[in-house]
Amino acid sequence: MSSSTAFRELQRELETKANDLSKLQKDIAKNHQVRKKYTIQLGENELVLKELDLLKEDANVYKLIGPVLVKQDLAEANANVRKRIEYISAELKRLDATLQDLEEKQNSKKDMIFKLQQRIQSLQAGKGKA
Repeated sequence: MSSSTAFRELQRELETKANDLSKLQKDIAKNHQVRKKYTIQLGENELVLKELDLLKEDANVYKLIGPVLVKQDLAEANANVRKRIEYISAELKRLDATLQDLEEKQNSKKDMIFKLQQRIQSLQAGKGKA
């Protein structure tokens, strides 16, 4: 009787760990999506910065604010784009650290699940012999 209770307890624990693993995998997928968005934005901003660097000092630069183009100082535009690149780079580093942490947790959960499955199998094998 106690072996069947232990078996049910192990199965419940396995189910909980599997749900945790599923949640971690969703978090990893979400992290990848956000990272992809920031990577695209970084590329676009670097391209804008290159374009701004090609301009002469007296060139007209416009910024789109809602439906209106507003004249902007070249130095100000340059500074804004550099700040954006800095911010996006920092976010990418933060996302990388988070991703690494999530992947370590995922590997840990996989190991736990594997060990639980082995315990369940050994319990079933012991039951079959009896």
